[in-house]
Amino acid sequence: MPAQDPYLNAAPAAAGPATRLFAVTPSDTAELPFVTTGLYVGSGGDVAVQDRLSGETVVFRNVGEGAGLPVRVARVLATGTTAGQIVGLA
Repeated sequence: MPAQDPYLNAAPAAAGPATRLFAVTPSDTAELPFVTTGLYVGSGGDVAVQDRLSGETVVFRNVGEGAGLPVRVARVLATGTTAGQIVGLA
């Protein structure tokens, strides 16, 4: 029997839980398949992202293993990212 979803017909909230999860491959040229509501970092290190509005690069330094970053980004950059096993939440 498939899992029941009591929220199936509810409108998604911007600050609500993620409904899409995907592996992130950092790239300096390719955007993510979805703009995130957050990132999960499985293996700690630095995470370089591009600000969606300004285009500026921001580096989150020394992000701990298992940490979550509540950020809306369309690109996680390869240059400057040393963290691994990153999961996008959208």
